[in-house]
This record gives sequence, C-alpha cells and structure tokens, in this order.
Amino acid sequence: MPGSEGAIDPHLSPAGDRIAFVRDGDLCVLPAAGGAPLRLTHDAEDGLTNGLAEFIAQEELDRDRGFWWSPDGTRIAFIRADSRHIPEYPIVHQGKAGIDVERHRYPFAGQPNAILDLGIAHLDGGRIEWLDLGPERDIYIARVGWRPDGALAVQVLSRDQRTLRLVLFEPGRPGRVLLEERQDPWINLAGDTVFLRDGRILWSSERSGYRHLYLLSPDGILERQLTSGGWMVTSVLGVDEARGLVYFAATRESPLERHLYRVPLAGGEPERLTPEPGWHAGVLGPGAAWLLDSWSSRGQPPRVVARELAGSRVIPVHDAEPVDAESLGLVVPEFHQVTAPDGTVLYGALYRPAPSDRPAPVVISVYGGPHVQRVVDDWTLTVDLRAQYLAQQGIAVFKLDNRGSSGRGLAFEAHIARRMGTVEVDDQVAGVRYLSGLPGLDTSRVGIYGWSYGGYMTLMCLLKAPEVFRAGVAGAPVTDWDGYDTGYTERYMGTPADNPEGYREASARPMRTGSKAACSSSTA
Repeated sequence: MPGSEGAIDPHLSPAGDRIAFVRDGDLCVLPAAGGAPLRLTHDAEDGLTNGLAEFIAQEELDRDRGFWWSPDGTRIAFIRADSRHIPEYPIVHQGKAGIDVERHRYPFAGQPNAILDLGIAHLDGGRIEWLDLGPERDIYIARVGWRPDGALAVQVLSRDQRTLRLVLFEPGRPGRVLLEERQDPWINLAGDTVFLRDGRILWSSERSGYRHLYLLSPDGILERQLTSGGWMVTSVLGVDEARGLVYFAATRESPLERHLYRVPLAGGEPERLTPEPGWHAGVLGPGAAWLLDSWSSRGQPPRVVARELAGSRVIPVHDAEPVDAESLGLVVPEFHQVTAPDGTVLYGALYRPAPSDRPAPVVISVYGGPHVQRVVDDWTLTVDLRAQYLAQQGIAVFKLDNRGSSGRGLAFEAHIARRMGTVEVDDQVAGVRYLSGLPGLDTSRVGIYGWSYGGYMTLMCLLKAPEVFRAGVAGAPVTDWDGYDTGYTERYMGTPADNPEGYREASARPMRTGSKAACSSSTA
C-alpha cells in the first residue's frame, strides 16, 4: 500500500478504516482507503522506539506488541522504549564470503533494562498523554489492554518479578491500582485477564500454588474463586457472558493430559467437555455456540471436531488419515513414574527399541527448564523423529520432566529458584537409576542430548554426574547465566550481585576468569 513502505507490525483499527504501524521507530497511522500517513511520534533514534515491544518483552514476557487501538478507534496506547544506555553486543556471523556483524542492545542479567514509558496518542490532533505508572522506573510493562468502556488496563511487573499490579487509567482520571499480587519466588505471567461488559474482571493467579480463575468486582475486589484444587488452569478460551460461563483448558484429570472445561461465573463445579483421553486445545466460536476441539494422544494422530455447546452434536472437521504408530514404523512411548530424591513423583517417557538378545544402550533426551513440559499424552511425543530414529537403531531413549519444569504448579517449578543446574541434574540421575531396574536396558554408559536449556542440562549432567552420563551433545547451551538476559535469568536466579554463589554453582564454566559467556540465540 502506498505510504506504508518500511512498515513494522501493522494493525487495523477496530472499524477497519485505518492502519497503525511503526516505521523507523515512530508510530504512524494510514487511512485504509489510501492517502498520506499521519506520524504520531517524532523522537525515534537508534535505541529509542515508539510502538515496538522491547527485546525482553518479546523474548521473555510473551508480549510481542508495543501499541494497542482503543475500542472506538480514536486513541492508540503505545510504549516508548529507551535502550540507548544499554551497550551494543556484537554477534559475528562467519562462514560466508564476508563477515557479518549483528548488533543488539542486549541487557545482561543484573544490568540495566530499557526505560519504558506508556503513552496514549489521541488521533484528533495528535496529542500524546503520558501515563503515570508509579515512582519506580525499573519495571516491566507486562500486559496492556483496553476495557470495553474505553479505560486502559496495564499490568506492571516489578524488576524482581515478585509483584504484579493491575493499574486502570480512566479518561480524565489518574491511574488507580485495582489489584496487587505478590508471589514468591516469582510470578508467572499469563494472558487470561478478561474485562466483562459489566466491569467485572476474570483474573487468573497462582496465589494458591496452582493457576486458577477468580472473579473480581470492577474495583478489583474478590467476588469468588471459580476453580480450585491441586491442578492448574492452562488457558482461558473465552467467556459466554450471556449464559454466564467461562471456558478453559486445564490439567484437572492428569498433568499428562489437557482437557477443556466450562464453569459458571456464579460458581459451581467445572464441567469437562472433552471425553477422549489425550491432549485437547480449543477455540471458542462466535456466540459461544460451538467449541472447536483439536486433540490427539500418543496413539491417536490429531483430529479436529466441532462440539455443540448447547446440545450434543459433534461434527468432524479434520480427521487424520487412517494411520497409526505401528503402520508408520513408530514406537509408542511408554509412560513411567520416577521418584525424585525428595520423594516427588516425576513423569517419564521411554522409547523402547525392538527386543534384542543384548540390552539396549540408553540415551537421555532432555530439556529440563521452566515453562516447558515434554512428557505428555500427545501425538507430538510419538513423532519425535530423532528419538524414533535412535530407537530404530536399537537405542532406548528416555525423557523425564524433572523438578523445575512446567505443568505441575508453582511449587514444583520453584525447586530451581536461585539454584539452576542442581535439582534438575539430581532428577535426571534418578531417572537413570530407575531405568537400571528395568529389563533389557544397559545403563552402564548413558548418553544425553538437548537444546537450549536442554543443552545447558546436557553440560551440567556431564559435569556433575560423569559416572552416569558418559557422552553428550549440547545444542545452543547457556554456559554462564551472567551472560544471559535479565528477564529470564533474574526471574529464576535473582541477580549476580545478590546471588553470587547460585550463579557460581549454576555455571558450566567453573574455571572462568570473569569474562561473560556468549549468549545463546535461542530462548532458554
């Protein structure tokens, strides 16, 4: 479209008559019918942007946007991110005819972050209104969204990621804090907040140790807890306000499965909507008349069905070809339970090769870090082709979700707080000890491989338990956590200044001389 050359992150207005985008670091608006763009900000320069998510927001906070249209299309909320004070970090790319140097303003753990401001650009005249987020400047702007009535809601996360404030900015009034939560050892962010038409708020929180849903008044006062128990809500699919129902996915049946449920806003027992065992993901249709359910299991390739929510009809949308693991020459992984050194039950998956007259050698496939769960009753577990290839070569492959991984609640994940590379290694060793008691496996010389945090785990297992792990392949490992970014590392480890012993123990380079490790280009 003429006038949009060089546009980044374009978004249509709610009415579809205008397009907002970022160009050369400034926020612009262009009529959808064509014409000259209106430039809303004018101060961008190298390291200073308006309307773009800064690096930490994109990489570690699951916020990939830096501006948001108001419901009536007359205003745009946007973030001004100033990273000019962060030194550039060069990444050298070799192997071609010439050497290419890529430069990033990369905030290392314990070092300064981008300075963030939140503004509202008024399209009738271009006036910018800057919002007061409080006296503390060293913060993360975690979530931004407009309420149906045109008020702007902002989730502000403290630098140590233990305090989260929900701040509301209403036209003509100063911001007010609707809710403040403090959680140790950290707060896991979610994108589940829903503002209902009557002003009430659907809020999700791990305040009980498991993520559950809460209904709050328009002023942020708790009205009722909608879900509870030793399981966790993993996502909110939507709210049927006309019928007073919330639809969500959760681990209520088992941490190895995901099912879809609904619960009344007025309170009551959740109703399970997905009878088939396995892993379900859902999309709530317009008017909440239908639920699109995509599901699979270790033995069932993905299927998609439409479920009638006011009736009993189930309409196939997509069915996998009539294949199964056996016809594809694949091994269906076995589920196993392993006891961690502290007595915690861990879940593992074993890819067994065909029976042989010799015990099968064992290779561990590992990730082991937070926010990831690998051992699940899902077709993706079966179609791990690297594991399947090794099994075809007569090698047994084992995956174990150690303490610190996802899907089991905050306490399970928080075992690694301020001490990465410790309990995870203990649990992987416990996994090998467990395998040594199974028939047909040779655990005398175990290999291990992984990528990103799994690469880091590979190094730590080789360094800390060389009598168990004899060889490994580490892909894109973090070797020293003071060389990784602020948002991820400080959440789990604090800063190098306040946790020097933890950083020393977590390093895969114990003999380092103080220089920073090269940062991994992948998310840990």
